[in-house]
Amino acid sequence: MLSDTPGHPAGAAALAAFRAGLEPALGAHLLEVPAEALSAAGLPEGASVTPPAGDSLTLSPMFSSGLIERPVSWVALAGFMGTGKSRIGWELSRALALHFVDTDKLITRVVGKTIPEVFAQEGEGYFRACEHEVVHRVTRLEHAVISLGGGTFIQEDNRRQLLERGPVVVLWATPETVYQRTKHSDRPLLRVEDPLSTIRSMMNEREPVYRQGTIHVHSDGRPSEEIVEEIIERLWAWADAQHAWAAQGEGTAGGDHRAAD
Repeated sequence: MLSDTPGHPAGAAALAAFRAGLEPALGAHLLEVPAEALSAAGLPEGASVTPPAGDSLTLSPMFSSGLIERPVSWVALAGFMGTGKSRIGWELSRALALHFVDTDKLITRVVGKTIPEVFAQEGEGYFRACEHEVVHRVTRLEHAVISLGGGTFIQEDNRRQLLERGPVVVLWATPETVYQRTKHSDRPLLRVEDPLSTIRSMMNEREPVYRQGTIHVHSDGRPSEEIVEEIIERLWAWADAQHAWAAQGEGTAGGDHRAAD
């Protein structure tokens, strides 16, 4: 097992290998359709989207031009596990004609192991270091919707980079909903005697941090189309507010010292 400390020689070598494999894995990941979306659409596992023209990390000229009106060209989805980040993130990316990146799936593609295997064999420290590398990379992407792992936004440096890059939409669900959605998974968090109590406790502990997100949307008992529609509406409102603040700043800089409404 590698040391949990990235500075350890074995951990440092593994992290260097992760960095080397990140870029090619990202290119392949951008063409992959999430399993949740394939299941919903009745498509076989492993299906992919049509590769865009030119650079695999850039959308086609039509998508990246002004021909498609969208409130933002980059947005991240955060929240506890089981709140719907992967499914909603994929559908949001289709609605906005943006790339989709699932950070947990990207990590597993690079290391060739599941998240539980990474935790068990390399330790949480190594996983968080890989996660940080992924955040650093995806915040430099253009035209993308980013679905974050449940703990990604909790890490202070990750949170700072994400919020500086663009809006972070936090998805919420009750502990009971989270448990029902995840109880058949192999997540380490659920390998306890009372997983529902653990989920409830961790959600309460993380709530103050999640509240630092830009936009907050509840996913309980709602069709994904309705959730995506609300997110887009609220992204438009956020974008309009950003433009208004920018215009106000320009007016102040130009000598307009009138008080804000």
